Amino acid sequence: MKRKLRWTLLIYDTLVYLASALLILVIYPSSIDKLTPALVAIHTVVGMLCLLVTRLILKIYEQIWRYAGPGEYIRLLISDSIACVMFLLLRNVFPRSLTFVRTVSLFMASLLGCIALRHLYQWVYQKRNSDTPMEKAALKMLHLLTRVTFSEEKTASNRIKVAIIGAGSIGVMLADELLRNPKATYEPVCFVDIDKEKAGREISGISVIQPIDGLQQNLESKGVQEVVFALPNIMSERRLELYTIYRDMGYKIKAYDYPTLSTDEGGKRHIHDFNIEDLLFRDSNQFLSEETMAWYSGKNVLITGGGGSIGSELARQIARCRPSRLTILDVYENGAYDVQQELRTRYGDDLNLRIEIANICDRDQVEKIFHEHTPDIVLHAAAHKHVPLMERNVLEAVRNNVFGTLNVADACEKFGVKRFIMVSTDKAVNPTNVMGATKRMCEMIIQSRADSVTSFSATRFGNVLGSNGSVIPLFKRQIANGGPVTITDKRIIRYFMTIPEASQLVMTSGAMAKSGELYVLDMGKPVKIMDLAENMIRLSGLEPYKDIEIIETGLRPGEKLYEELLIKTEELDRTDNHMIFVERDKPISREEIDEKLAILKAAMNSKSNRVVKQALMRVVPTYRTPEEVNKEAIKSEEMRIAAGV
Repeated sequence: MKRKLRWTLLIYDTLVYLASALLILVIYPSSIDKLTPALVAIHTVVGMLCLLVTRLILKIYEQIWRYAGPGEYIRLLISDSIACVMFLLLRNVFPRSLTFVRTVSLFMASLLGCIALRHLYQWVYQKRNSDTPMEKAALKMLHLLTRVTFSEEKTASNRIKVAIIGAGSIGVMLADELLRNPKATYEPVCFVDIDKEKAGREISGISVIQPIDGLQQNLESKGVQEVVFALPNIMSERRLELYTIYRDMGYKIKAYDYPTLSTDEGGKRHIHDFNIEDLLFRDSNQFLSEETMAWYSGKNVLITGGGGSIGSELARQIARCRPSRLTILDVYENGAYDVQQELRTRYGDDLNLRIEIANICDRDQVEKIFHEHTPDIVLHAAAHKHVPLMERNVLEAVRNNVFGTLNVADACEKFGVKRFIMVSTDKAVNPTNVMGATKRMCEMIIQSRADSVTSFSATRFGNVLGSNGSVIPLFKRQIANGGPVTITDKRIIRYFMTIPEASQLVMTSGAMAKSGELYVLDMGKPVKIMDLAENMIRLSGLEPYKDIEIIETGLRPGEKLYEELLIKTEELDRTDNHMIFVERDKPISREEIDEKLAILKAAMNSKSNRVVKQALMRVVPTYRTPEEVNKEAIKSEEMRIAAGV
């Protein structure tokens, strides 16, 4: 089929050239270079040979012209220009040669005809499903010439008519892609853009309208069924405003942008449902610079908890940096296996990947792994993180989070690891639960080792979208089951970030770290969980309180109404990255940490959750009860920000 199409186009081009030669060499009058029929034939054949040679060399007939863009047409222009120069050099061998003007006219007329033929083919291909009577009649007349078949392609009636919000380069790219793709689900029927210069004009045959009074009626008149945002660089506040406008009109909203979260499709844009990241209406941040990636390149990296949400994304990001070896350590074999298969599929033998199934609470096993793999960098993501579960399993929380971290930190020093980077949480700030208190204890362990040969640091951030056990998957399941959606308290607020943001923050802060530092991300404004639930229901095409109920279940054990990112009394320094800050707590010695660990160890010997929790409150001075914090929550800066005060 490819060969047939190539020769068919060559024949069409030959006919265009012969028509041009007839016009320029025979019909066009000239008193300067009157040609005999024999000379007309010679000039025509030589000119055709010049065109054919250059077009074959530049592979003009190997292009798929239905998808041609400026590059393909520039190549055709270059090819024919070279052919024209060749002919001008050869014309001196003829008994009577053409003038310069007549020669250029011949080749330019041929080029113009060939370009017109290709644009006609593209137009036919784009309009093959048109409902307009005039266009349908024209297409039938051109059907035999262009060889475009209609029987196997979608008709206009079963394609979803969309309005593209944004007539910039990205919106035009989307429209062009949809028009060219015979299997496209969507049919662009209009652009919506605030630019007055574009309003009332057409792009690729699609009209541009302004978002002014009567916009909904205008969209309805064009049969618009859905809208697609093609505004990747729009500010979060403006995105929220536009989302609200079109949601209130009753349209399903989609976005045309790069894939998000853990997907990696080579930077290719695609149409997708409005993501949770879009729902939060916060600007997603990219922290991983070329300098940071180069810092990890060639290093031997070990990730604890590498099969979890954050750990697996760290593994993906580290793999991009081309480490000399990547070791994933996890106690949960299924998660480790999944990320192993994913990375092997993507990188094959180019990635030196090792998997170790072990518990960080087993000191001997941890040391054995460190002795065997001799890592340069350790990213410590292994931890118990579920707040209500840890309230009921205090011993396990302390054993895994505190003493497991201690085992890994000690192994780093023993085996000469250059850098240790721990994943922490905003729940460690003035903690009101066991999980947060154990992570705060881990931060203090890290901060006490500023004098170590290993550079120790911790990175603190808020809730992670889509991670295991987070609120987003829970809401999705509840909506899919018909509701109700449950929230613990309608006043509750949280900071959110995406999994890639979290992992890139950890890597970036780790690359810049000095020993004993605690890094914090400027996460913007906190999000009201009630607003999150309502918008997720609307994104599902349903109405809150009408189709899906939202009910309060009461705060869970250890839960507070808001989370903090910074301990207000601590010193805060800005780094070279304007989104990353450094907290410097009051220095704590190893002796003080050893005393605290001894208290915890003695409490754990009692096998009593109550005794261990009391010991934890003793060794973590900022640990308070949730009741104590929540009764004063309304006075907090975080709650005022969320309320817009």
